[in-house]
Amino acid sequence: MIVASFSFGAGNAAQLLRIPAYVLGALAVRVIPRSRDQWVFGCGAGVTDGALALWRQVTADGRPALWLTGSPRDDADARALGITFARKSSLRGFWRTARARVVVVTHGFGDANRYAVAGAFTVQLWHGIPLKRIGLDSPETLRSSILPRSRVVRALLRLMYTRATRRIDLLPAASHLVRGRLESAFALPDERVPVTGEPRTDVLTAGGVEPSADRARARIVDAVGPLPTPGSRVVLYAPTWRDGDPDPAVPTGQEWDALLAVLDACDAVLLVRSHPLGAGDYTPPRDSARVRAFGSDLVRDATPALPGLDALITDYSSMAFDAALVALPVLYFAPDAEVYARRRGFYGRYEDVAGPDLARTWAEATVQLATLLRDPAEQERRSALSRALSLRVHAFRDGGSTRRVYRAIVERAGLPAATMGAGRADAGAEGTTA
Repeated sequence: MIVASFSFGAGNAAQLLRIPAYVLGALAVRVIPRSRDQWVFGCGAGVTDGALALWRQVTADGRPALWLTGSPRDDADARALGITFARKSSLRGFWRTARARVVVVTHGFGDANRYAVAGAFTVQLWHGIPLKRIGLDSPETLRSSILPRSRVVRALLRLMYTRATRRIDLLPAASHLVRGRLESAFALPDERVPVTGEPRTDVLTAGGVEPSADRARARIVDAVGPLPTPGSRVVLYAPTWRDGDPDPAVPTGQEWDALLAVLDACDAVLLVRSHPLGAGDYTPPRDSARVRAFGSDLVRDATPALPGLDALITDYSSMAFDAALVALPVLYFAPDAEVYARRRGFYGRYEDVAGPDLARTWAEATVQLATLLRDPAEQERRSALSRALSLRVHAFRDGGSTRRVYRAIVERAGLPAATMGAGRADAGAEGTTA
């Protein structure tokens, strides 16, 4: 079995050990003057997501910007896109973060150089509408492998987390419902959490025009290779992270046999996108062209591929909210729903999203998938549920969220007027890993 590559316990222990570096960084940024209009971007998922959408808006307006990378893959992706970059852990990464007027992240301050963020106008785009509790709303956030039962350690972690979230100057929300969740999770006041929509989903709603299913299907084929037939249906399975625990949803040999039989009978392909922080072993017991890996190593951002799918299978992933924007039928499969609710918790009732026919085993999920693929009425029923979910969580479906976020940053950070077409300062294909 493949175990998780990250857990809150290990991550928080590392945070405690970094306290001296944070102190030194805080002293340094007090004497390093910040610029009037320089931006740095970072994203825990790579050169992608809402950060990339905002980067394009910012640089198109002639503002100087630098992308902070964390791996050779990030470097290569930035270079391919013509984005100037520097390693976030390098001296240049520290210096440019310390000089930046605006710091944009999607996961945490570690997306940039975490020791030089203090004092910048910090934008936290986040990376999806939360269904499971996050931040201060979840006990998982305060777990530590150092003295795990110590109340003192948990209190220190809470203090560190709260002090860090107070640095967030702007955290866009998809709707007023989502705004309340983000305010609670990050302990932020209303004015820092504007309802603008998410830049990361503009690709699904550009100009209010239905996105092209053909283009999205082409993206999928480019990533996984030709489908068994031109008319093959494509189903994405996207389980979420279990906070460092093993994935409980890996099929048994018998479950694989039943699932493969349905995929064969319905001329369907199952794309498996395990969470990058905790992947399960989803290799079927026999070779089959009906099951393909679709991980973040192949496709950084799955959002543009959603219109090319015929169905989504997930548990607690925010991808269900993204899929709602294109009315994609969703099948909910969660074998550990009660345990997960006790340990992590949900915003509202999970049943209000998953509905009454939540699958608890692969046997149940396989039967539901067969019905979905064979019955147009069932497809429409689940599509209607997605449309209703979209109306609850998305205030905007016009492709303009990136522009609204950009305008909010410029106004609230007091930035100078843009050069508007003067060209991208500090842009180009060359970068540095020094």
